[in-house]
Amino acid sequence: MSWSSLVRNAFVLIATALTTLTAFSQEPVVEGSREKSVQIPKTESPPIIDGVLDDSAWRDAAIVDDLHEIQPTEYAPASERTVIYLTYGMDALYIGAMLYDSDPSAITDRILRQGQQVFGDDWFSVMIDPFHDRRSGYRFLTNPNGIRQEGLYQNISDTQWEWQGIWEVASSKTDEGWITEIAIPFKSISFDPNNDTWGINFRRAVARRDERMGWVSRNRNTDPSTSGIAVGFAGLQQGVGLDIIPSASLRNTRTIPSPEARIDAGQQVPPVVLNTRSDSEFEPSIDVFYKLLPGMTAALTVNTDFSATEVDDRQVNLTRFGLFFPEKRDFFLQDADIFEFGNIDENGRPFFSRRIGLSGSGEPVDLEVGGKISGRIGRFNVGALAIRQDKFSTTNADNAIVARVSANLLRESNIGFIATEGDPQSNIDNSVSGLDFNYRNSRLPGGKLVETNAWYQQSDTPGLQNDNKAYGLRIASPNATGFRGGVRFTRIEQNFDPALGFVNRRGIEQLNMSVQFRARPRQGYLRSILGGFNGERVERILHGALESQFLRLRLLEIENRQGDELQLHHRMNEEVLFGEFEISEGITIPIGAYSFNDIRMELSTADQRRVWGSLNTRSGDFYTGTRDEITASVSWRPSGRLLTSISYAYNDIDLREGEFETRLARFRTEVAFSSTLSWVTFIQYDNISETIGINSRVHWIPEAGREAFLVLNHNVQDFDDGKDNNFRSAFSEAALKFSYTFRF
Repeated sequence: MSWSSLVRNAFVLIATALTTLTAFSQEPVVEGSREKSVQIPKTESPPIIDGVLDDSAWRDAAIVDDLHEIQPTEYAPASERTVIYLTYGMDALYIGAMLYDSDPSAITDRILRQGQQVFGDDWFSVMIDPFHDRRSGYRFLTNPNGIRQEGLYQNISDTQWEWQGIWEVASSKTDEGWITEIAIPFKSISFDPNNDTWGINFRRAVARRDERMGWVSRNRNTDPSTSGIAVGFAGLQQGVGLDIIPSASLRNTRTIPSPEARIDAGQQVPPVVLNTRSDSEFEPSIDVFYKLLPGMTAALTVNTDFSATEVDDRQVNLTRFGLFFPEKRDFFLQDADIFEFGNIDENGRPFFSRRIGLSGSGEPVDLEVGGKISGRIGRFNVGALAIRQDKFSTTNADNAIVARVSANLLRESNIGFIATEGDPQSNIDNSVSGLDFNYRNSRLPGGKLVETNAWYQQSDTPGLQNDNKAYGLRIASPNATGFRGGVRFTRIEQNFDPALGFVNRRGIEQLNMSVQFRARPRQGYLRSILGGFNGERVERILHGALESQFLRLRLLEIENRQGDELQLHHRMNEEVLFGEFEISEGITIPIGAYSFNDIRMELSTADQRRVWGSLNTRSGDFYTGTRDEITASVSWRPSGRLLTSISYAYNDIDLREGEFETRLARFRTEVAFSSTLSWVTFIQYDNISETIGINSRVHWIPEAGREAFLVLNHNVQDFDDGKDNNFRSAFSEAALKFSYTFRF
């Protein structure tokens, strides 16, 4: 079948499915899906945030008490009563909540470490959309211990949980349930001072029943596109709008070379002959944030230090293509949603901030200075980023520049432009420009959702003059209940090179397609039953030859009312190798076409328990032989002060060309001495690098915006590829870092 007919048939099929879905979804509009509103009064006596609702401000506050169930049954009456109080002063928005519970002794509150996600506990959250544009916003969560968790919405429904904001919360338990008080400073968010109407929404979780409640929902969503409104904001103050964050780090690094040098006689060089490098340095740095306008922020970073950033989870790669790692650095996460383009998951991104400050081999590279302007003016979303990266190895110092602007259209859609300049990982000039259009409608009959994304990009790299374009089109209906599915077509030409973006496959046309149906029984043991399929076909643009394709039959996916899940999949694969593929050292799969199938089973238990975990297995054909995989994890949280988890992934691969095994183990402990002081240790090992990496972080947060870290990193390595299992130190680092936010 030709590409044109394949794409045409896929899009016709999806369009027909969406039409059918809409025709059979003429459900009446229920109260919980309507756009509710609340008039918020201003207080002259702001409440004290102490977890006790005894301040006079709460007596005159607006009240919201009509939450409904979202999970397991949307729009059913909530099992527990929730009363929310809302008021604001000149400097902050204040939210108080009385979360009644029929069995207070059963409240789940085992998360005590500041910075940890609270989803395994009972929790309460507020979503605010200060521009009321239904596309952007902030989410603030807390639990009965007063732990802060915050996120930034991107692509409307996705949440960037690595974003950090400064806000205040205090919680307490009572004989009737639990109480929380929240203060969100206007200095911590962007907004339009001429707009007295914000989007707002609330959610609550009761962990022991895995129940979710909310104020306004559609399709089980409570994101900025699906919210109520808060009216009455006036006279909001951001002060000068200036945050100055000086930091200082003291770091000692010790690198020990591999003992592989040999003397003429063939004996190992004595360790005393090998040169061990030890460096100590004191690094001051500063970040400055200034509100040019209430909705527009300018940021400056000088001598940026990322020594306290969490390490990445290791991955074992058995494919021919590069892996994608998420951004975790605070400077790049500020207003990260504005730089999103085309709703592209991975391959083909024009901007991926991890290209900056990291070498091609993944080693940190110093950033001398960086600036950013980002925010919203009316219907326009604007972002500009400029970074000066220091010289590294043979790569000269270079500038990385990104500019992004988009305009809001219709109720939930936008159109935009992006441009990048620079290549921090080479000495070759590079630039990219692109256009995108994103359509979204979450108000179809029955609360159904449809999304469409179209984008086009072109790169400019010396020596690569033609075949330097990329474009894509996606149509999807990602509904939480009933029919869901989508189709995506992507073309990435051979010379398309976004040096500040992410591409791991070039010279290809790719078609992705999925169709599923999810049933949600109102009664019985099971809460969700899903079946369907998803597939992918990748062809080389040159000659239209198949490069790879798979079809995954999602035979059974079930979830019970406690949140435990079981999945059973059958996957059929085809891979065509146009060049030899060295899958493991000394084992090379020859050129040719390969077909292989496998069966996968996944079992996971809900994380509100003291002990939870998962077990995943895969078994079947693999290229010229077989592959058996098992991945298991178990976590234990006896109290809020201790969490221990361990995971292990094992692959046994037997090919005509040879046999090999991969092993990846992770061990993590988290000790919370209090809600302000914690100690996290993360140990990882894989037999590909034969390295054990130890990352240990003591983190002290006396209050939001002020913190200190003591970070220890130590790598030990078996330099002879596991022949004697004799591990030697290869690298060690100790860093002490302090940062303090001054607000004006």
